[in-house]
Amino acid sequence: MAASYDQFRRLGVEVLAISTDSIYAHKVFAEISPSARKVQYPLISDRNHKISRMYGVLDVMEGTAPRATFIINPSGIIEYYSVYPGPVGRNIYELIRIFQALQFTEKTGLGAPANWQPGDKGISREWHNVGRV
Repeated sequence: MAASYDQFRRLGVEVLAISTDSIYAHKVFAEISPSARKVQYPLISDRNHKISRMYGVLDVMEGTAPRATFIINPSGIIEYYSVYPGPVGRNIYELIRIFQALQFTEKTGLGAPANWQPGDKGISREWHNVGRV
């Protein structure tokens, strides 16, 4: 995420990282990890699990939350979320594509069909076009 942060900012996206780790663990991580030194966005500690519980991603037995991504629009509506299996990392390029598609649909009123990429045509979101590309 940190390596692609500039792309998110160009899209007008505000990035927050939230972890069930303590602020002390975050500090150590930032001091010893070369990748953590690149982080330019807030890293928030959810040590009391309030946030992860509120978003439904807290593993109560483990006291941790899996990696998850939530895209929340300016009105506070969750437009997208994904919870990643433990051994699987995020696909940053797919997240960027999702933001671009959401912005495209907001701007044009058209839908972004399967496999849509920036520059592709959209599709009318009228009922008779369901299932058509």
